[in-house]
Amino acid sequence: MWQKFEVKDQVLRENMFMADEVQYNLIHRICESERSTCLKASNGTMVFAQSEGHNAWLWISKELAAEEKNKLLQELLESLKGTKLPGISGDPGIVEHFADVYSESNGRQHVPYMTMESYVCSEVRKPVHVEGTMYQATRYYLETVAEFLAGFSEGAYGVKVEPSSQISAAELMIETGNLYLWLVDGHPVSMANIAHRSPRHARINAVYTPFAFRKKGYASALVAELCSILKSEGLIPMLYADLKNADANKVYQNIGFVESGQVADIKFK
Repeated sequence: MWQKFEVKDQVLRENMFMADEVQYNLIHRICESERSTCLKASNGTMVFAQSEGHNAWLWISKELAAEEKNKLLQELLESLKGTKLPGISGDPGIVEHFADVYSESNGRQHVPYMTMESYVCSEVRKPVHVEGTMYQATRYYLETVAEFLAGFSEGAYGVKVEPSSQISAAELMIETGNLYLWLVDGHPVSMANIAHRSPRHARINAVYTPFAFRKKGYASALVAELCSILKSEGLIPMLYADLKNADANKVYQNIGFVESGQVADIKFK
């Protein structure tokens, strides 16, 4: 049986979920919104979470027997009947099976969009001899941040946008106080953001360095500094990285991030 729940629910604090918490960290963020749909199996072995207009996330405990898993999935699909999901994200084996059954039940097709690796950093290794310093982004750098966000959109998602269209997003990120730049001689050369803090982890995203400044260690140094900030807060840094971006994955691994489970991102059409 499936029940609604909120972010402070015990299901997100049980050992079963916490064993996969890095891989499924985004569920914490989704469940903070009152407009999200958050459902759990009554025995705490499955969680379905979707923020409005975005992919749903599906977690299933590895301890769950196959027969019970299939039963709960059928109940979930029944409760989602008539719901038009944009996509599904989670462990590849789990969401590929869900996508097959959901597509068949709803007369839709599904296509793989992205496969990410989730990473966690318990011990950070700061790169040495990297020129520059970290700086908390301010409105002084608003246009530069907008340019970086446009570059990130194209690099990460293949979507070209004008920097002017990113001004509002840049303002919001700067206002949080969680966006940081790496400066060399006062000039921004890299960007990274602390996107969210959950009870035990903090997620880093929007890591971007323009082509002209790559291969100099700037992103590595910046992310390592953010890791130090988060560890001083008693939180463990984590992030998601597109497996197709070999350079980014290598950067994270070199500064101490460890693979914690793949996430498949599947879209419905």
